[in-house]
Amino acid sequence: MLSLPAFMQRSAPPTPVAAPQWIAWNDELAASLKLPNELQDRKQALAILAGNHQPAWSEPTAVAYAGHQFGHFVPQLGDGRAVLLAEILHEDGGLRDIQLKGSGTTPFSRGGDGRSPMGPVLREYLMSEAMHKLGIPTTRALAAVATGEAVYREDAEPGAILTRVAQSHIRVGSFQYAAHHEGKEGVKALADWVIARHYPDLATQPAPYFALFEAICQKQAELVSGWMSIGFIHGVMNTDNTSVCGETIDYGPCAFMDQYHAERVFSFIDKRGRYAYANQPVIAQWNLARLAECLIPLWITEDALGDQSEVVAKAKHRLQEFIANYERLWLERMTAKIGISSPEPHDRELINDLLALFQAEEIDFTQGFRFLLRGTRNHCQDIERFDQWLMRWQERVVDQEAAATLMNQVNPAIVPRTHLIQAVIESAQTTGNLEPFHNICQALLTPFSATHEGSKYDAPPEPEERVRNTFCGT
Repeated sequence: MLSLPAFMQRSAPPTPVAAPQWIAWNDELAASLKLPNELQDRKQALAILAGNHQPAWSEPTAVAYAGHQFGHFVPQLGDGRAVLLAEILHEDGGLRDIQLKGSGTTPFSRGGDGRSPMGPVLREYLMSEAMHKLGIPTTRALAAVATGEAVYREDAEPGAILTRVAQSHIRVGSFQYAAHHEGKEGVKALADWVIARHYPDLATQPAPYFALFEAICQKQAELVSGWMSIGFIHGVMNTDNTSVCGETIDYGPCAFMDQYHAERVFSFIDKRGRYAYANQPVIAQWNLARLAECLIPLWITEDALGDQSEVVAKAKHRLQEFIANYERLWLERMTAKIGISSPEPHDRELINDLLALFQAEEIDFTQGFRFLLRGTRNHCQDIERFDQWLMRWQERVVDQEAAATLMNQVNPAIVPRTHLIQAVIESAQTTGNLEPFHNICQALLTPFSATHEGSKYDAPPEPEERVRNTFCGT
């Protein structure tokens, strides 16, 4: 296995903290990893994951990347408050990165303190583990640790550190960093590493670097269609938050929609709606175009692709195919949500008409699909419009019992709703009470279970509970 190119890393030992205490430890994830003995001992693990002890098997590093942030290119970003502890073997035979977030300053901190308040740590833990149980590719949370120290933002807040697990932390922005600072040879070194780590079958392809681009396009189409099917809004789809292995990464100002609206935005800093719900597939394509710009010099040397003009034409064609592929995957996921297992092109109209009805009636996205056949009608003012749609659905679906079974399998009963997460954070930060956090963690292990129906985790927020803005974790 190739090592990550040296120019992509900087030594970055974690900064010790005053009084570490456990917030959470993920037994299920831990069982899937071949953890070093020290991480299997809770006392030793606490010291390591707080940054108070550096074991012999770890050489902590911060990883470099650049990125387009809200469309504006920044040539050097990098892990400003995160360090990669080690690569650990997973039970599937692949490697996983173990990374600390909020563990102190690094060479990329740019004047920041490198720390994280407890709120963003709790949010990412809940969101990432919920996404995993919902079947969406994601980084995961192995542990959360309170530091016993205050972090100063607008006010003093309790600090915490998240232990994140990912297939890797290489992003589109990583390729942008390599291209900007190291040129073609740097991009080649990084591409070779990504192929060896994530796409080893591509190494024998006639044009492996173009095949790599195609594979990343496929992963992104699968990922974003998954987001759209569960009403998830990432909130900050910068190129530095776009993983080359197709995992959801960096849960900052993210949220699950309550009332459906195609243009819904939660992120406080997204004033123009660049990363609105409906824009996510187009932004994914835009980000992939930035990746293509980095890889073009490699493609020109791949004889199977032709000359430069042919290479550019093929790249443009593949980016157009991305949207077509995304739309196919979107249709498969969305038709399943209404009980159709074999979608036809005309089903797109059926789905879009339902979403238009949801928007007009301000229907909750999660409950709207979950209760489509037994309750959504009750929340509609225009009953005639809903009944007309239902009649079309009944004409389309022959076996309605099988359809109902499928719908319950793919439509979650609960998601980590923003107002509930906010309540969990407030409880933890103001009183130190972590019971609400652990309770919702337990509930989110079984998001499709009907036992959650009618619970506090199922209910949309009351008007006074609605959270209209979310914020970046920094």
